[in-house]
Amino acid sequence: MAHCGSSAQNAKVQTPRPDSIMPSSGSVDQSMKPVLFEIFGEIWTVQSRLGQGVSASVYRVSSGRAATAAVKEFQADTQGGDYGYHKERSVLEDIQGHKNIVTLYGVFTNNSCMGVTTRCLLLELLDVSVSELLVRGSSGTQGGRPQQGHSMWLVQHCARDILEALSFLHREGYVHADLKPRNILWSADDECFKLIDFGLSFKEGNQDVKYIQTDGYRAPEAELQNSLAQAGVEMDVDSGCTSAVDLWSLGIILLEMFSGIKLKDTIRSQEWKDNCAAIVDHIFASNSLVCPAIPVYHLRDLIKSMLLNDPKQRCTAETALLSPFFSIPFAPHIEDLVLLPSPVLRLLNLIDDSHLHNDEEYEDILEDMKEECQKYGSVVSLLIPKENPGKGQVFVEYANASDSKEAQRLLTGRTFDGKFVVATFYPLSAYKRGYLYQTVQ
Repeated sequence: MAHCGSSAQNAKVQTPRPDSIMPSSGSVDQSMKPVLFEIFGEIWTVQSRLGQGVSASVYRVSSGRAATAAVKEFQADTQGGDYGYHKERSVLEDIQGHKNIVTLYGVFTNNSCMGVTTRCLLLELLDVSVSELLVRGSSGTQGGRPQQGHSMWLVQHCARDILEALSFLHREGYVHADLKPRNILWSADDECFKLIDFGLSFKEGNQDVKYIQTDGYRAPEAELQNSLAQAGVEMDVDSGCTSAVDLWSLGIILLEMFSGIKLKDTIRSQEWKDNCAAIVDHIFASNSLVCPAIPVYHLRDLIKSMLLNDPKQRCTAETALLSPFFSIPFAPHIEDLVLLPSPVLRLLNLIDDSHLHNDEEYEDILEDMKEECQKYGSVVSLLIPKENPGKGQVFVEYANASDSKEAQRLLTGRTFDGKFVVATFYPLSAYKRGYLYQTVQ
């Protein structure tokens, strides 16, 4: 599908930051994807297709000045394409500015040489999704036993970020209505999780979408409403779904992250419908041997408060943020730092203690490491602590996450002085504060 031209439609355009954030891999047929888009007078090359739905496809695009972004192109020939575009555009324009919500850079119309006109959103390009994190499996071992789900650090990080997003969204009067692991993505440069895909969102009290939420993350009241709509029964205006549906979905997501189990079949079972609290208790009891007790109880109680059948009794995003679970400091697992990119790279298995106590040798190592690391991108700073925590580890701060990701890819598995390099990412915020985690192995 060759491209001929496009026209901008929105004056509120921000220039995307010139950092490359790697997309999630997509195995969709690439033969029909556009080759390029002309966006605001500049040619952007399509690098890959990130995802494809019924009414829209999402692409990773790059401009000549090395900036990267995502384009969400709504299909012109599918039912509801234009509606989906106008819906998502209007919601995103209304809620811009929160750090845990994807940034909309602008909108444009794409005119292909086939004579097809499509509507497009130019969006911030994000990284790995929670769905991919779940697929990639467990976070290793704890106390010598296998740990089924992700670390408490990762669960807490995701929970806090998405509750912050929901708290803002709900204050603005919106319901997301399609919260699921695929719609929560990690931002490498902002070091936080962000909420995407507002195609089913609506103003509370003015629900203009009949079928909401995805199977497996659908609240009981949404399940009932969808069934009635399918049967052709008209719903009262007052009986529409509320922001409580988002809390239900988040409760399921956090339970899956903690347990490492996809819960779709469990949620369909009669046992779940009869007493989901008992199943939550069972999941936590089976993991209690490998997790610290008090944080586990706080997380369990937080999740249970999100999974109450009566939406009026469910916690709100604001009250959930007051949970004692968020007052407990956790250290990341080493697997977390491999999975979640940041501008800081941490190199392990390189420096012997003997190198640290000879000042001349230490300075030579600093220079050699800086010279080597600069091959992969712009190095802002480099630190090799002489004492614990972090003794003998090499911390390299790059100008952006794109450079650190390239360095991580090329340095991992290389040998220096007969040693295999282990390269993980490291939280920029912790590095800037001089806080070096003793990560859980």
